[in-house]
Amino acid sequence: MNLYSFLQSLGIANPSGTGWLAVVFTFILAWVVTYRFIPQVRTFALRVGWADQPNARRLNREPLPNAGGLAIYAGVIAALILATFLRPIVIEAVLAQVLTILLGGSMLVLVGFIDDQFGLPPLFRLLTQILASLLLIASGTIIQLNFGTPIDSILSVLLTILWVVGITNAVNLMDGMDGLAGGISFITAMSLLAVSAQFETRAAATLVLAAVAGSALGFLRHNFHPSHIIMGDAGAYFLGYVLAGTSILGNLKVTTLFALIPTVLFVLVPVLDTTQVFVRRLMAGKNPLSTPGKDHLHHRLLAWGFSQRHAAIILWAITLVSNWVAMRMQGMSGIMMLATTIGIVLLLSFTVWRRLRAVLRATKKMAK
Repeated sequence: MNLYSFLQSLGIANPSGTGWLAVVFTFILAWVVTYRFIPQVRTFALRVGWADQPNARRLNREPLPNAGGLAIYAGVIAALILATFLRPIVIEAVLAQVLTILLGGSMLVLVGFIDDQFGLPPLFRLLTQILASLLLIASGTIIQLNFGTPIDSILSVLLTILWVVGITNAVNLMDGMDGLAGGISFITAMSLLAVSAQFETRAAATLVLAAVAGSALGFLRHNFHPSHIIMGDAGAYFLGYVLAGTSILGNLKVTTLFALIPTVLFVLVPVLDTTQVFVRRLMAGKNPLSTPGKDHLHHRLLAWGFSQRHAAIILWAITLVSNWVAMRMQGMSGIMMLATTIGIVLLLSFTVWRRLRAVLRATKKMAK
């Protein structure tokens, strides 16, 4: 089997072109930039006091720098700029989609960062997320309902807003334990990337997802327990928004509610976690968005006696399984799914090993 046949068997839409090389380059560059940039961000954040204090939601027992989202954002932007410079995007529609996602993501990074450092009212954050959702809709990225009713277009807009805002907040709510949001975002981005790479019409999603996956992995190297930096609302909003937007890029057409199942499966763990938290808090008469608490899935695993590392890996595994099912429902072949799964597991294993090795070295150095 030659290289062309191998790449074709993996589902790459155009193996003879250079597009797939640009995707690989984007992933690696985002990975490296984020990984190398975080130590500088952490040092500066500690100097100026950008840190999360121990609270009812988080598990840290001392102030933890919360500016990791800036490094994630910088890694994605740097990778996309350089990748576009090396292989210019000549299709205007693709360029417009990439810029729209980045513009909406940039808005949420700014709002999230201000909220991290100074605090913003929940209503203001919600309105900003709705505005970012409308930006996607205006560019043609929408869940298009075809139920045959006069209000299909209105329902399509409302469902798209609900989807984007819901996933953005779901990823943010998962960011309460070391390595959790970063790992889940990496797995989801890689799975969506594997699906979008099969279609030349989804070039924008493929390129953005490669950058997001690489950046999330670079961040995870510093965020797996024991973490010395967190992504904060800036990073969680950005990752959630980009994953929500790219998952419906290309006009997702829905004729029955069952057609949404594969898309939901890609982000099943955040959706389940947020749903059960919202229901429990509403039943208790609390505001789901502004009431912190230890009622998330990872808190339950910790209460059952699992360590933070084991709890994160368990939820990673559930995410990988749900993404595997989603890829299957999207029509991916066995070899494509196997290659994607092996790639995810190997990259996560390498990252965790590097993190644990660094922790062990630091411990030995302190002991001396």
